[in-house]
Amino acid sequence: MADTVKKILLVEDDRQLSDLVTDFLTSEGYHVKQEFRGDTVAKRVELFSPDLIILDIMLPGKDGFAVCRDLRPTFFGPILMLTAKGTDFDQVLGLEIGADDYVIKPVEPRVLLARITALLRRGELPNQSQEIGEISYGHLQINRASRKVTLKDENVDLTSQEFDLLWLLAIKAGEVQNRDYIYKAVVGREYDGLDRSVDVRISRLRKKLFDDTETPFRIKTIWGQGYLFVPDAWN
Repeated sequence: MADTVKKILLVEDDRQLSDLVTDFLTSEGYHVKQEFRGDTVAKRVELFSPDLIILDIMLPGKDGFAVCRDLRPTFFGPILMLTAKGTDFDQVLGLEIGADDYVIKPVEPRVLLARITALLRRGELPNQSQEIGEISYGHLQINRASRKVTLKDENVDLTSQEFDLLWLLAIKAGEVQNRDYIYKAVVGREYDGLDRSVDVRISRLRKKLFDDTETPFRIKTIWGQGYLFVPDAWN
């Protein structure tokens, strides 16, 4: 396969649905491998090295939440949860354990394709961010090329969208970034006024960067406006 062809691992135990999604994504130029059990995903990821994983929740062997949680220490590509469950609790839980996005079945193929395209647009942030390779604030270092973050010389493991969100805030340090801008730049779609995915990722970033979750001083919430990265809070 050519290097430009993106590889997708589809984890879905409904074989008819899996075949349909695989055929569609293959016709769109993706290289797709199928997996039908949760407890065999880790080995397949190791062998296949996918660029993106589509992960169902209700799986034999191990459910999708457990799979996502177990993958996150070593897999840093996007994980898209594909689920028949539509409750807010399930969506937020998926994001909290490291999923990058979710779609609720049944999903239109073009909607799924749009989500995949947005997730694979990793690091493509607008304007001057393309020209900057590394940012440092006190003990925090962020390297865009390697997508590596260190704080006090310790590695900080981030998902793809957590990194993109941190980079976006850091290159605009001292400026409030509203949700509309963040969703377009990081999530890849318009903010609908209900989606909580960015709020969840901000919360995860704060925990990983040792910010105060009750009274944040590194990544502040500016109520009614958005989020503010504080440049002098990293010493």
